[in-house]
Amino acid sequence: MRDLWKQWLVNLGWSQSLLLGTLDILFVLALTYMILVIISERRTLWMVRGFIVLMLASAISYRFGLPLLNFVLEKLVIGCAVAMAVALQSEFRRFLEQLGRGEFKQLFQPASLTIPKSDSVIDEIVEAVKELSKNRIGALLILETTGPIDERDFSVPGVKLNADVSKELIQTIFQPKTLLHDGATLIRGSRIVSSGIILPLSGRTASRQLGTRHRAAMGITERVENCICVVVSEETGSISLAERGTLNRPLTIRKLKESLETRLSPTVDREAVAPGLLSLGRQIGDKGLALVSRLLGLPSAASRDKK
Repeated sequence: MRDLWKQWLVNLGWSQSLLLGTLDILFVLALTYMILVIISERRTLWMVRGFIVLMLASAISYRFGLPLLNFVLEKLVIGCAVAMAVALQSEFRRFLEQLGRGEFKQLFQPASLTIPKSDSVIDEIVEAVKELSKNRIGALLILETTGPIDERDFSVPGVKLNADVSKELIQTIFQPKTLLHDGATLIRGSRIVSSGIILPLSGRTASRQLGTRHRAAMGITERVENCICVVVSEETGSISLAERGTLNRPLTIRKLKESLETRLSPTVDREAVAPGLLSLGRQIGDKGLALVSRLLGLPSAASRDKK
């Protein structure tokens, strides 16, 4: 009876260790999934994957008793975490706000893509910009790319319009005698959401040839990554495109259309960056098994299948 009791205690301890290890892995998977959801952009996914690889390498070095390597990797993880927090400050701010409001369900819901439905929307925008540039009428358009912009990133939200995109409406908005011509106009998909938006200005040192519209375009694209801005200069009629705080100018109409089609066309391959939790766990498990097999010199599953 005493032996059975000891054996039960030993099995209980082993089961508890297995349960805690499983919960640890599940929590890491959930945290990884939330990070992928708040990023929601393919171009920064590789940076997140690199950060995850560093964390896994740090954990493995600790497990195998490599103190010096573990020390270096821990410092790298901390430095990369700070760098990511700076580079993705708007996404992390939204994450912390949702966490503070208790919106846990939204943390696991990827942002829906709001890409223009057809090329006609791009054609309407390009034609409007062409006429505005020809007549030297200043304009500032904000185009969402991979998700909706939080209006709290604007200095002043502007006036709601909720109208279909058309070259006539865009030209009318930016006529000098209208009340909304001084601000920016937000376009979401195939709809003009609002106009008269006041944007935060960029803090970067810019050329004296750049006016307030150009600095505002640089400022909002520095702050929000899921948007681009089209600027028409009131003085020269030149066309510029702002993305991630960088201003590309001057652009021809043809170059502008090509740039918009590249960034907004629904035919562009936009791979989902937040897979399902089961799929994510399966992928991480396969990679982990492959890594362990290489370390121990065992044949991988792929090589066994070939045999």
